[in-house]
Amino acid sequence: MQAEFSSTKAIRALGLCSGGLDSILSACILRDQGIQVAWITFETPFFSAAKARAAAAATGIPLHVANITEAYLDMLMQPNCGYGKHMNPCLDCHALMFRLAGGSMRREGFDFLFSGEVLGQRPMSQTRPSLRYVEKHSGYDGYILRPLSAQKLAETIPEQRGWVDRSRLGDIAGRSRKPQIAMAQRFGIRDYPAPAGGCLLTDKGYSRRLQDLFDAAGRPAERDLLLLKYGRHFRIDRATKIVAGRTKSENEAIAQLIRVGDRILKTRDWPGPLVLMPGGGSEEKTLLAAAVCAGYSKAPNDSPAAVTVTAGRRRQTVAVLPLGPDAVKQYLV
Repeated sequence: MQAEFSSTKAIRALGLCSGGLDSILSACILRDQGIQVAWITFETPFFSAAKARAAAAATGIPLHVANITEAYLDMLMQPNCGYGKHMNPCLDCHALMFRLAGGSMRREGFDFLFSGEVLGQRPMSQTRPSLRYVEKHSGYDGYILRPLSAQKLAETIPEQRGWVDRSRLGDIAGRSRKPQIAMAQRFGIRDYPAPAGGCLLTDKGYSRRLQDLFDAAGRPAERDLLLLKYGRHFRIDRATKIVAGRTKSENEAIAQLIRVGDRILKTRDWPGPLVLMPGGGSEEKTLLAAAVCAGYSKAPNDSPAAVTVTAGRRRQTVAVLPLGPDAVKQYLV
Protein backbone atom coordinates (compact mmCIF):
# COMPACT_ATOMS: atom_id res chain seq x y z
CA MET A 1 0.00 0.00 0.00
CA GLN A 2 1.32 3.41 -0.95
CA ALA A 3 -0.12 6.32 1.00
CA GLU A 4 1.07 9.77 1.96
CA PHE A 5 -0.47 11.78 4.75
CA SER A 6 -0.06 15.44 5.65
CA SER A 7 1.94 16.08 8.81
CA THR A 8 -0.27 19.11 9.60
CA LYS A 9 -3.60 17.35 9.79
CA ALA A 10 -4.94 15.52 12.84
CA ILE A 11 -3.80 11.92 12.92
CA ARG A 12 -6.63 9.40 12.92
CA ALA A 13 -6.33 5.73 13.87
CA LEU A 14 -8.83 2.92 13.36
CA GLY A 15 -8.65 0.09 15.86
CA LEU A 16 -9.95 -3.45 15.84
CA CYS A 17 -12.05 -3.78 18.98
CA SER A 18 -12.99 -6.98 20.79
CA GLY A 19 -14.40 -5.04 23.72
CA GLY A 20 -11.85 -6.36 26.21
CA LEU A 21 -9.47 -4.41 28.40
CA ASP A 22 -6.60 -4.66 25.93
CA SER A 23 -8.70 -3.06 23.19
CA ILE A 24 -9.72 -0.25 25.53
CA LEU A 25 -6.17 0.40 26.72
CA SER A 26 -4.72 0.46 23.21
CA ALA A 27 -7.20 3.17 22.26
CA CYS A 28 -6.53 5.13 25.46
CA ILE A 29 -2.77 5.09 24.86
CA LEU A 30 -3.22 6.66 21.43
CA ARG A 31 -5.95 9.05 22.51
CA ASP A 32 -3.60 10.24 25.27
CA GLN A 33 -1.20 11.33 22.51
CA GLY A 34 -3.87 13.47 20.87
CA ILE A 35 -4.66 10.96 18.15
CA GLN A 36 -8.28 10.69 17.03
CA VAL A 37 -9.31 7.09 17.54
CA ALA A 38 -12.28 5.08 16.35
CA TRP A 39 -13.06 1.38 16.40
CA ILE A 40 -14.33 -1.22 14.00
CA THR A 41 -15.59 -4.62 15.07
CA PHE A 42 -16.94 -7.58 13.17
CA GLU A 43 -19.69 -10.07 13.84
CA THR A 44 -20.61 -13.46 12.43
CA PRO A 45 -22.60 -16.41 13.79
CA PHE A 46 -19.35 -17.41 15.53
CA PHE A 47 -18.82 -14.24 17.58
CA SER A 48 -20.83 -11.14 18.42
CA ALA A 49 -20.14 -7.43 18.76
CA ALA A 50 -21.81 -7.13 22.18
CA LYS A 51 -18.62 -6.49 24.18
CA ALA A 52 -17.35 -3.99 21.62
CA ARG A 53 -20.63 -2.08 21.80
CA ALA A 54 -20.36 -1.98 25.59
CA ALA A 55 -16.77 -0.72 25.40
CA ALA A 56 -17.75 2.00 22.94
CA ALA A 57 -20.61 3.11 25.17
CA ALA A 58 -18.30 3.24 28.21
CA THR A 59 -15.46 5.14 26.52
CA GLY A 60 -17.28 7.32 24.00
CA ILE A 61 -15.09 5.99 21.20
CA PRO A 62 -16.99 5.78 17.88
CA LEU A 63 -17.62 2.19 16.77
CA HIS A 64 -18.56 0.72 13.40
CA VAL A 65 -20.02 -2.81 13.40
CA ALA A 66 -19.92 -4.94 10.24
CA ASN A 67 -21.32 -8.39 9.58
CA ILE A 68 -18.68 -10.29 7.62
CA THR A 69 -20.24 -13.77 7.50
CA GLU A 70 -19.84 -14.34 3.76
CA ALA A 71 -16.20 -13.21 3.63
CA TYR A 72 -15.51 -15.16 6.81
CA LEU A 73 -16.93 -18.36 5.35
CA ASP A 74 -14.70 -18.00 2.30
CA MET A 75 -11.72 -18.02 4.64
CA LEU A 76 -13.05 -20.55 7.15
CA MET A 77 -13.69 -23.30 4.64
CA GLN A 78 -10.07 -23.20 3.41
CA PRO A 79 -7.80 -21.35 5.86
CA ASN A 80 -4.21 -21.05 4.64
CA CYS A 81 -2.79 -21.94 8.06
CA GLY A 82 -5.42 -24.53 8.95
CA TYR A 83 -7.18 -24.68 12.29
CA GLY A 84 -6.17 -24.52 15.92
CA LYS A 85 -7.29 -27.09 18.46
CA HIS A 86 -10.81 -27.15 17.02
CA MET A 87 -12.06 -25.14 14.01
CA ASN A 88 -10.51 -21.82 14.96
CA PRO A 89 -8.47 -20.36 12.07
CA CYS A 90 -6.89 -17.72 14.30
CA LEU A 91 -4.10 -16.45 12.05
CA ASP A 92 -6.18 -16.23 8.90
CA CYS A 93 -9.07 -14.82 10.91
CA HIS A 94 -6.92 -11.96 12.19
CA ALA A 95 -5.43 -11.35 8.74
CA LEU A 96 -8.92 -11.15 7.25
CA MET A 97 -10.09 -8.70 9.91
CA PHE A 98 -7.12 -6.41 9.37
CA ARG A 99 -7.62 -6.60 5.62
CA LEU A 100 -11.27 -5.57 5.96
CA ALA A 101 -10.41 -2.90 8.53
CA GLY A 102 -7.73 -1.62 6.18
CA GLY A 103 -10.33 -1.14 3.48
CA SER A 104 -12.36 0.98 5.89
CA MET A 105 -9.20 2.86 6.87
CA ARG A 106 -8.57 3.90 3.29
CA ARG A 107 -12.19 4.75 2.52
CA GLU A 108 -12.70 6.81 5.67
CA GLY A 109 -9.37 8.62 5.65
CA PHE A 110 -7.72 7.06 8.71
CA ASP A 111 -3.94 7.02 8.84
CA PHE A 112 -3.22 3.63 10.38
CA LEU A 113 -4.68 0.60 12.14
CA PHE A 114 -4.18 -0.57 15.71
CA SER A 115 -5.26 -3.39 17.99
CA GLY A 116 -4.99 -4.53 21.60
CA GLU A 117 -2.88 -7.59 20.81
CA VAL A 118 -0.12 -8.36 23.31
CA LEU A 119 3.06 -10.17 22.32
CA GLY A 120 3.12 -13.66 23.85
CA GLN A 121 -0.31 -13.46 25.44
CA ARG A 122 -1.80 -16.24 23.32
CA PRO A 123 0.31 -19.19 22.21
CA MET A 124 -1.13 -19.52 18.71
CA SER A 125 -2.09 -16.07 17.51
CA GLN A 126 0.14 -13.65 19.40
CA THR A 127 3.64 -15.00 19.00
CA ARG A 128 6.10 -12.84 17.11
CA PRO A 129 5.89 -14.99 13.94
CA SER A 130 2.08 -15.05 14.18
CA LEU A 131 1.80 -11.29 14.47
CA ARG A 132 4.15 -10.95 11.52
CA TYR A 133 2.14 -13.44 9.43
CA VAL A 134 -1.05 -11.50 10.07
CA GLU A 135 0.55 -8.21 9.09
CA LYS A 136 2.05 -9.57 5.87
CA HIS A 137 -1.21 -11.22 4.79
CA SER A 138 -3.44 -8.30 5.72
CA GLY A 139 -2.31 -6.14 2.82
CA TYR A 140 -1.34 -3.32 5.22
CA ASP A 141 2.19 -4.21 6.14
CA GLY A 142 3.70 -1.49 8.33
CA TYR A 143 0.40 0.22 9.09
CA ILE A 144 -0.65 -2.01 12.00
CA LEU A 145 0.33 -0.67 15.42
CA ARG A 146 -0.02 -2.70 18.61
CA PRO A 147 0.29 -0.01 21.28
CA LEU A 148 0.53 -2.33 24.30
CA SER A 149 3.59 -4.18 22.97
CA ALA A 150 4.98 -1.68 20.45
CA GLN A 151 8.36 -1.28 22.13
CA LYS A 152 8.86 -5.05 21.89
CA LEU A 153 8.08 -5.08 18.17
CA ALA A 154 9.58 -3.56 15.04
CA GLU A 155 8.83 0.09 14.36
CA THR A 156 5.75 0.71 12.27
CA ILE A 157 5.17 3.43 9.71
CA PRO A 158 3.12 5.55 12.16
CA GLU A 159 6.12 5.59 14.50
CA GLN A 160 8.66 6.21 11.76
CA ARG A 161 6.70 9.17 10.43
CA GLY A 162 6.28 10.70 13.87
CA TRP A 163 2.51 10.30 14.03
CA VAL A 164 2.96 8.33 17.25
CA ASP A 165 5.53 8.80 20.02
CA ARG A 166 7.10 5.35 20.39
CA SER A 167 8.52 6.22 23.82
CA ARG A 168 4.96 6.56 25.16
CA LEU A 169 3.84 3.18 23.86
CA GLY A 170 3.83 -0.02 25.88
CA ASP A 171 6.41 -2.78 26.26
CA ILE A 172 4.11 -5.49 27.63
CA ALA A 173 4.76 -9.13 26.78
CA GLY A 174 3.58 -12.43 28.18
CA ARG A 175 0.39 -13.70 29.78
CA SER A 176 0.36 -11.75 33.04
CA ARG A 177 -2.46 -9.23 33.30
CA LYS A 178 -0.81 -7.12 36.02
CA PRO A 179 0.62 -4.49 33.64
CA GLN A 180 -2.76 -3.97 32.00
CA ILE A 181 -4.55 -3.72 35.34
CA ALA A 182 -2.04 -1.12 36.54
CA MET A 183 -2.44 0.80 33.29
CA ALA A 184 -6.23 0.68 33.63
CA GLN A 185 -5.93 2.30 37.04
CA ARG A 186 -3.79 5.09 35.60
CA PHE A 187 -6.40 5.77 32.94
CA GLY A 188 -9.24 5.59 35.46
CA ILE A 189 -10.76 2.52 33.82
CA ARG A 190 -12.62 0.48 36.42
CA ASP A 191 -15.36 -1.33 34.56
CA TYR A 192 -14.11 -3.84 32.02
CA PRO A 193 -14.87 -7.48 31.21
CA ALA A 194 -12.76 -10.35 32.49
CA PRO A 195 -10.62 -11.93 29.76
CA ALA A 196 -12.55 -14.74 28.13
CA GLY A 197 -12.82 -16.27 24.70
CA GLY A 198 -15.95 -15.34 22.81
CA CYS A 199 -15.44 -17.34 19.62
CA LEU A 200 -17.56 -20.46 19.15
CA LEU A 201 -14.95 -21.90 16.80
CA THR A 202 -12.80 -22.68 19.85
CA ASP A 203 -15.63 -24.75 21.35
CA LYS A 204 -15.32 -28.51 20.85
CA GLY A 205 -19.03 -29.23 20.57
CA TYR A 206 -19.78 -26.37 18.22
CA SER A 207 -16.80 -27.25 16.04
CA ARG A 208 -17.95 -30.86 15.78
CA ARG A 209 -21.37 -29.71 14.59
CA LEU A 210 -19.83 -27.24 12.16
CA GLN A 211 -17.64 -29.92 10.59
CA ASP A 212 -20.71 -32.13 10.21
CA LEU A 213 -22.52 -29.26 8.49
CA PHE A 214 -19.60 -28.67 6.12
CA ASP A 215 -19.44 -32.39 5.31
CA ALA A 216 -23.16 -32.61 4.60
CA ALA A 217 -24.02 -29.29 3.01
CA GLY A 218 -20.82 -27.72 1.73
CA ARG A 219 -21.17 -23.96 2.12
CA PRO A 220 -23.92 -23.44 4.73
CA ALA A 221 -26.43 -20.65 5.06
CA GLU A 222 -26.05 -18.19 7.93
CA ARG A 223 -29.25 -19.52 9.54
CA ASP A 224 -27.77 -23.01 9.74
CA LEU A 225 -24.65 -21.65 11.44
CA LEU A 226 -26.81 -19.90 14.02
CA LEU A 227 -28.76 -23.11 14.66
CA LEU A 228 -25.56 -24.87 15.69
CA LYS A 229 -25.62 -22.91 18.95
CA TYR A 230 -28.86 -24.44 20.20
CA GLY A 231 -30.29 -27.81 21.15
CA ARG A 232 -29.27 -31.36 20.38
CA HIS A 233 -28.32 -32.10 16.79
CA PHE A 234 -28.96 -35.42 15.06
CA ARG A 235 -27.61 -36.27 11.60
CA ILE A 236 -29.99 -38.80 10.04
CA ASP A 237 -28.44 -38.80 6.58
CA ARG A 238 -26.59 -36.35 4.37
CA ALA A 239 -29.78 -34.47 3.53
CA THR A 240 -31.66 -34.79 6.81
CA LYS A 241 -30.99 -33.28 10.18
CA ILE A 242 -32.97 -32.90 13.41
CA VAL A 243 -32.49 -30.16 16.00
CA ALA A 244 -34.20 -30.62 19.38
CA GLY A 245 -34.32 -27.85 21.97
CA ARG A 246 -33.11 -28.64 25.48
CA THR A 247 -34.67 -25.76 27.41
CA LYS A 248 -37.47 -23.25 27.03
CA SER A 249 -34.99 -20.55 25.99
CA GLU A 250 -33.47 -22.85 23.36
CA ASN A 251 -36.93 -23.71 22.03
CA GLU A 252 -37.61 -19.99 21.67
CA ALA A 253 -34.27 -19.37 19.95
CA ILE A 254 -34.86 -22.23 17.50
CA ALA A 255 -38.36 -20.93 16.77
CA GLN A 256 -36.84 -17.61 15.69
CA LEU A 257 -34.73 -19.44 13.10
CA ILE A 258 -37.53 -21.35 11.33
CA ARG A 259 -37.54 -20.81 7.57
CA VAL A 260 -39.81 -21.74 4.67
CA GLY A 261 -39.42 -25.45 3.88
CA ASP A 262 -38.66 -26.54 7.44
CA ARG A 263 -40.71 -29.01 9.45
CA ILE A 264 -41.55 -28.26 13.07
CA LEU A 265 -42.54 -30.96 15.56
CA LYS A 266 -44.02 -30.72 19.04
CA THR A 267 -45.66 -33.24 21.35
CA ARG A 268 -49.38 -32.49 21.58
CA ASP A 269 -50.20 -33.63 25.10
CA TRP A 270 -46.90 -33.50 26.98
CA PRO A 271 -44.24 -30.89 27.70
CA GLY A 272 -41.26 -31.42 25.45
CA PRO A 273 -38.79 -29.93 23.02
CA LEU A 274 -39.38 -27.98 19.87
CA VAL A 275 -37.89 -30.15 17.12
CA LEU A 276 -36.84 -28.67 13.81
CA MET A 277 -36.02 -30.45 10.57
CA PRO A 278 -34.16 -27.80 8.52
CA GLY A 279 -35.32 -28.09 4.93
CA GLY A 280 -37.79 -30.84 5.81
CA GLY A 281 -37.35 -34.53 5.07
CA SER A 282 -39.08 -37.66 3.85
CA GLU A 283 -42.14 -39.08 5.61
CA GLU A 284 -40.01 -41.88 7.01
CA LYS A 285 -37.47 -39.43 8.44
CA THR A 286 -40.28 -37.23 9.75
CA LEU A 287 -41.68 -40.16 11.73
CA LEU A 288 -38.20 -40.73 13.16
CA ALA A 289 -38.01 -37.06 14.13
CA ALA A 290 -41.42 -37.36 15.77
CA ALA A 291 -40.21 -40.36 17.79
CA VAL A 292 -37.15 -38.35 18.88
CA CYS A 293 -39.42 -35.46 19.82
CA ALA A 294 -41.55 -37.76 21.97
CA GLY A 295 -38.49 -39.50 23.43
CA TYR A 296 -37.13 -36.23 24.83
CA SER A 297 -40.53 -35.15 26.14
CA LYS A 298 -42.42 -36.03 29.33
CA ALA A 299 -44.50 -38.59 27.43
CA PRO A 300 -44.34 -42.16 28.82
CA ASN A 301 -41.99 -44.41 26.86
CA ASP A 302 -44.27 -47.44 26.74
CA SER A 303 -47.19 -46.10 24.75
CA PRO A 304 -47.67 -44.05 21.56
CA ALA A 305 -47.48 -40.26 21.88
CA ALA A 306 -49.18 -37.70 19.63
CA VAL A 307 -46.77 -35.37 17.86
CA THR A 308 -47.89 -32.40 15.79
CA VAL A 309 -45.94 -31.91 12.55
CA THR A 310 -46.13 -28.51 10.85
CA ALA A 311 -44.82 -27.81 7.35
CA GLY A 312 -45.84 -24.40 6.08
CA ARG A 313 -49.63 -24.24 6.28
CA ARG A 314 -49.96 -27.99 6.51
CA ARG A 315 -50.37 -29.54 9.94
CA GLN A 316 -50.89 -33.16 10.90
CA THR A 317 -50.66 -35.26 14.02
CA VAL A 318 -48.85 -38.58 14.09
CA ALA A 319 -48.73 -41.23 16.80
CA VAL A 320 -45.29 -42.69 17.49
CA LEU A 321 -43.51 -44.70 20.13
CA PRO A 322 -40.95 -42.45 21.85
CA LEU A 323 -37.28 -43.09 21.12
CA GLY A 324 -35.14 -42.16 24.12
CA PRO A 325 -31.52 -40.95 24.13
CA ASP A 326 -29.99 -44.45 24.09
CA ALA A 327 -32.00 -45.44 21.03
CA VAL A 328 -30.86 -42.46 18.92
CA LYS A 329 -27.35 -41.84 20.22
CA GLN A 330 -25.85 -43.08 16.93
CA TYR A 331 -27.35 -40.04 15.23
CA LEU A 332 -26.17 -37.49 17.77
CA VAL A 333 -23.63 -35.03 16.46
